[in-house]
Parts: sequence; C-alpha cells; structure tokens
Amino acid sequence: MTALHSNPLFDRLADAENILVTGAGGGFDIYAGLPVALSLMHQGKQVRLANLSFSALAGLPTDAWVAPDLAAVTPDSAPHLSYFPERTLAQWLQAHGYPATVYAFPQTGVQPLRAAYRELIDLHRIDAIVLVDGGTDILMRGDEAGLGTPEEDLTSVAALAALEDVPERLVVSVGFGVDAYHGVSHGLVLENIAALERAGAYLGAFSIPRATREGALFLDAVAHAQEQTPDRPSIVNGSIAAAVRGSFGDVQFTSRTRGSELFVNPLMSLCFAFDLPGLAARCLYLDRIEDTHLMRQVHSRIAEFREELVTRPSRRIPH
Repeated sequence: MTALHSNPLFDRLADAENILVTGAGGGFDIYAGLPVALSLMHQGKQVRLANLSFSALAGLPTDAWVAPDLAAVTPDSAPHLSYFPERTLAQWLQAHGYPATVYAFPQTGVQPLRAAYRELIDLHRIDAIVLVDGGTDILMRGDEAGLGTPEEDLTSVAALAALEDVPERLVVSVGFGVDAYHGVSHGLVLENIAALERAGAYLGAFSIPRATREGALFLDAVAHAQEQTPDRPSIVNGSIAAAVRGSFGDVQFTSRTRGSELFVNPLMSLCFAFDLPGLAARCLYLDRIEDTHLMRQVHSRIAEFREELVTRPSRRIPH
C-alpha cells in the first residue's frame, strides 16, 4: 500500500532500471509522455522513447530499421519529410542534452506490433513500460455511445497486454476533455475510471505544474514542435500545454481549430495513471483484435463488434 505523500505511478517504477515510455495513438502522443519520461530520467533511470507513428516511415533507409516494424529515428532522419513528430522530438532531445533516439512503429495490427515491442524490450532489457495516450479514448471499454479514435490506442494496449514477462506495464492518460471533439462523453470516462478504481487498476492522478522542471521542459518541447510543424501542430498537446500555462476557455493556438470552441481547463494537465493489464481486462473487444496484422482489420473488427451491442448513452457531468 502506498503512502498518501508518495505517487503510486512512480512507486511502481521505483525498482525499474530500463523504462520504455511510448505513445499509444500515433501522431504527437509521445509528447504527452514527456513529463513522466523526463522525471524518470532526472531520477537516474535509463529511459527509451517510442511512438506508434503516423509518419511516412516506409521511406526510411534500410539501416534505420532495427527490426521489422521497428525504426530508430534520429535528429537527422528523413530531412525531406515536413511532418515527422518522432524526428522533431529527437531534435529537441538532442538540443537539450538528452538521448536523441525515438523509436517508431508503423501502423499495423496487434501481432506485428507486439513482435516489434518484443524486439525493443529485448534490445534494451526493458523492465517497465509506460504507455501514454494524449486524450482519454484509451479508457473507453467499447460500449460507449462514442469511442473517439480507439483503433491505434487499443492496438497498443492489446500488443502489450500479452507481454507478461515485463514486470511493470502502466498506462497514463493526459488531456481530459480533448476527445469531446471526437464524440467521447467524459461523464462516461469518469464512470470508467471509477470502475477501474473498484477493480484495483486505477493508480490516481497528478498534475503537470509549469513551476516544475519537467513542466517547463514540456512547454518548451510543445512550442518547438509547433514551430517545426506549423501546418499540422498537435491540438492535443497544444491544449495540454495551454492548460499547464494556466489558460482557460476558448484558447485558439492554431488555425486547425478555427470554427470550434475549445474548453481549455486545469483538468487537461492531469495525468491519470492505470495498471495496463487491469485496463486491458475491461476492454470488451480486445479479443476481437488479438489476431490482427493490419490496422484496417482492427477498424473492421471494432465496427463489427459495435454492430452487435446496445451502447451506453452519453452521460452529462452535472456541474
């Protein structure tokens, strides 16, 4: 049992030596894991970074591929690509004196993604994994009225759920509220978190204060990414960063959200932490996607599952 003055997430990682912090849902998801990753680095841990990628990885040279479906991205990778969050992060890490390799997984089904994770785990003797979602759709169990965009997130969960030899597998969700645009009911998110608490899989929440070293570095990394990718900045991490700065309400920081009313608020800077096997056990369709090899198979399996059930209606937060 953890003392109130300590943090259950970091307590679970206290004995780990080689930790993988990895983005679950593609794009800039790994940026949402930076505060945790940097905190672990500052504690003297060996931390590797990875991300399920939306980038054009097929154009990388042969020597960039550590294994099938596992690429090592450096600050100099694919300079011709304008959108490459993994390279942008590697450049920021190098500029700040941190190890500057970010591993990238192409979009695949569960089986090849699990094999790629196994290669990375063996390569660096990983003994703990923190899977990070920028948003909350990773917490959807499948019967909600709206799931957001769960395909990549739950492919990552399924891939890691079977790797039982890794002593610690955890999930962190950052950015409460950002998935409302994709139809997620955050009343149901809270209901799901309560169920995970009853199941013993919820590890509590903590904020990312801008007065901390890690909070300040996160803000700097997001600003750098926005400068390097002006046409496709991360709305999720931009919202989280705005919340960390203390902004509130309809804070417009990119033309991508023109015409949409944002609700940036302090809850977006909270990191909700969970036991990964416990979260995986709550997903109602994880067995349906287990044998997939392609992301389009994941999409179709979830769609087939959704056709067979009566969904829980959205739940309004009465405050």
